Amino acid sequence: MPRFFITLAYNGKNYVGWQIQPNGMSVQQALQEALAVILRQEVAVIGAGRTDAGVHAREMVAHFDWEGDAFSCGDLVYKLNNFLPKDISLSAIRQVRPDVHARFSAISRTYKYYVTTVKDPFLHEHTYRLFFQPDLEVMNALCDVLKEYNDFTSFSKLHTDVKTNNCRIEYARWEKKGDLYEFTIRADRFLRNMVRAIVGTLLEAGRGRLDERGLRGIIEAKNRGVAGDSAPGHALFLEKVIYPNDIWM
Repeated sequence: MPRFFITLAYNGKNYVGWQIQPNGMSVQQALQEALAVILRQEVAVIGAGRTDAGVHAREMVAHFDWEGDAFSCGDLVYKLNNFLPKDISLSAIRQVRPDVHARFSAISRTYKYYVTTVKDPFLHEHTYRLFFQPDLEVMNALCDVLKEYNDFTSFSKLHTDVKTNNCRIEYARWEKKGDLYEFTIRADRFLRNMVRAIVGTLLEAGRGRLDERGLRGIIEAKNRGVAGDSAPGHALFLEKVIYPNDIWM
C-alpha cells in the first residue's frame, strides 16, 4: 500500500499532546479527522514522536497509508490547511517507500528549549521565565557529560512502554541570544519527558545546586526521583526530524 509522509508544524498550547488521549483534543486526532473528511475514509496517522501536552513542533513528521483514489500531494496540503485549525499547518506531503516508518526510520531528532530572565508579554507563552541568571559555562560543561552516557532512565517518565531507555545524545548546548537562553539537543531518540527533565536538571546546575559529580550520580542511579523537576512544556519545541536520503519514492 502506498505510504505518505506529512510534514507539519503546530502550536501545542490547545492540545493534550501529539498522541490521541481520552482527556482532550490531540494533534494526531485533529489531523486524522481532517484527512477522513477530505479523503472520505478513516485514515490512521503515525507520528515521529509523542510530544507532551503544551509542547510545540516546528517540524513534526507523520505517515499514513492510502490505496484509494489518486490525489495530488500539493492539492491535499492546500485542502488540509484550509480545514485544520490555525494552530496546525502542513508544509508538505510526499510519498515514501512502503517499508519506511515515521517513528522507527528516523535517525535523529532535534529539540529546542527557551528560557528568559526578563518579563516580556511577547515571550511568556513560549519561554520559561527564570528569576536568576543561569551559569551557561557550568551548564554546557554538564552537557558534555550527558554525551558520555547511553542509559537515561533517570530522565524518563515512569511506566512507559518502551523496550529500552538507551539513547545516543549527539549534541547538547546552551546559547544566549539577546534576552533568551536557547538549549538545543539532538539525539537518535528521546524518552517520554526526557528533554524537559534534562532542562530542569541542568538549570539546577545553572543556579549552583548541581556539579559534575552530582549529575553523574543522577544518571548512574537510573532513578527518575533523583533528577531535577521537569521544566514546563510550553517552552519546548520539536525542531527537526532527520531520515535517510533514500526513503523517498
